[in-house]
Amino acid sequence: MKDKNKNKNENRYASLRLDDQLCFPLYSIAKEITRQYRKPLKELNLTYTQYVVMMVLWEKGNMTEGELGQIVHLDSGTLAPLLKRMEKQGYIHRIKPDNNERKLTVELTQAGKELKEKALAVPGQMDGCIPLEEEELVTLKDLLDKAMTKMEFVK
Repeated sequence: MKDKNKNKNENRYASLRLDDQLCFPLYSIAKEITRQYRKPLKELNLTYTQYVVMMVLWEKGNMTEGELGQIVHLDSGTLAPLLKRMEKQGYIHRIKPDNNERKLTVELTQAGKELKEKALAVPGQMDGCIPLEEEELVTLKDLLDKAMTKMEFVK
């Protein structure tokens, strides 16, 4: 009888087992990949989050701070100090339009535009950081993209 109660009690806590969590391997892998980005991004004087912001600006051009925050899933409390640091580094300008003081526009400086050429080396340096076959990587990316489109991110 004692064994039955023990098994019942263990089953009660099964949902708290770390090995059964999806969030933990996602967290661990994201943390490790970000760590691996440090070396190639050090040459660009960027953090991983700054690199993500730069990729958006290189691809899409000027935009408001709010639009940028939505794309990179960062709230203004996190994004604003990041952009201030990037402005001090000389990669971007934050411009207040005359008609709306609250709506900052973010644009690349010449130095920010030129950094794009140096950044071309980063994807090659990161190639293979996730030890999966090409087909598995495509499947993983597709599943993560699908999950992201269905999730509601804090704005």
